[in-house]
Amino acid sequence: MSLIFSARRLVPLGLLLLFSGCQPEPTATLDQQLYIWQRQWRPAHEQALAQSRADFSTLRVLALQAQPKAGWSRARVDLAQLAADGRPVIAVIRLDGQLPALDLDMARTQIVKLLADWQAGGVMPVGVEIDHDSGSARLPGYTDFLVKLRGRLPPSLKLSITALPAWLDSPQLPALLQAVDSSVLQVHAVNNPRLGLFNPAQARDWAERWGRLSDKPFYLALPAYGVALLADDQGGPVVEGEVALNRGGERRELLADPQQLATLARQLRAKPPAHLAGLIWFRLPLPGDRRAWSLTTLRAVARGEALASQWQVALSVREGLYDIRLENRGNLDRPLPERVVVDVEQCDGVDGINGYTLQQTSKQLIFTRQSSARIAAGGQRALGWARCTRIDQGAWNVYP
Repeated sequence: MSLIFSARRLVPLGLLLLFSGCQPEPTATLDQQLYIWQRQWRPAHEQALAQSRADFSTLRVLALQAQPKAGWSRARVDLAQLAADGRPVIAVIRLDGQLPALDLDMARTQIVKLLADWQAGGVMPVGVEIDHDSGSARLPGYTDFLVKLRGRLPPSLKLSITALPAWLDSPQLPALLQAVDSSVLQVHAVNNPRLGLFNPAQARDWAERWGRLSDKPFYLALPAYGVALLADDQGGPVVEGEVALNRGGERRELLADPQQLATLARQLRAKPPAHLAGLIWFRLPLPGDRRAWSLTTLRAVARGEALASQWQVALSVREGLYDIRLENRGNLDRPLPERVVVDVEQCDGVDGINGYTLQQTSKQLIFTRQSSARIAAGGQRALGWARCTRIDQGAWNVYP
């Protein structure tokens, strides 16, 4: 065999070796799924499901929960809507962390009955997820519960769990993860509420550590929502979600930042932790969901799109009476701006509405925000009305 190589063949090989080290590493393809967490389904679910179908592969649906004193109850899921959607479904079983004990026989009975009823309604879940905020000291008992439950469920069903970062320091965690097919690491709303809803650097660290503990696939549950904090009688934090609490006092709003989550998702795709299979977004928003991202923003983050909002002051006029509204034409939900200024001519009647007061000068209408809220991507909000000789459609300014 000849060991002589021609220069004509060596040069392309050298160039290939040189440039191969300069190519960017390919980003990982992470599956993206969606939690549906409403306890009462509404007709609005149909459109939200349709609009989410292209971006989220699987639906994890709150199906059943057990609570102290209240016992077992089902979410009122519209099975016809869920069956028509056609995506794989995972039924989520919520076992409250304050339950004094886990009743294996009752859990098995409730889950099997639920699956039978769902199958009769046209929905056959591909898996069951147990959502139980167990204390670390109780993980041995929880592991035993999962091992026995798995043996009593149909073999075709995949079993997963919602998991907490607090379990990372437990020597029981590897055995717990071996008892299930996969886990969903929840990295939001797991600390003292006063510390915030979500910390992206902490979430990434938890994910890296989780991936080193087991060879089973895992998912990250990421927030696309907000809550409000109130103080109780002893000064401790009370969390208010979508259901308003019958309690007075100042509310401190905490909202997951879409820009932060978009950056984290991009980092995870570029360099995923070991065994990370995908991201699960909490939760599917419906119209009027005041503490959740709009579906437009959620889809943009999931797709990795650049996020931006674009304000537009829009007018409609009839016989000199102008209705004035603010539109968000971008893909990013935004808080109401502090001020909106519109150039006008000869107004003899004006008023601000929807949380804005209105000050009139000889040539301007100045809308000033009095309450906090957001305008969803693609949404709008009426600011007020004015009876004027003329308002210039392009002569306005928005001050965040």
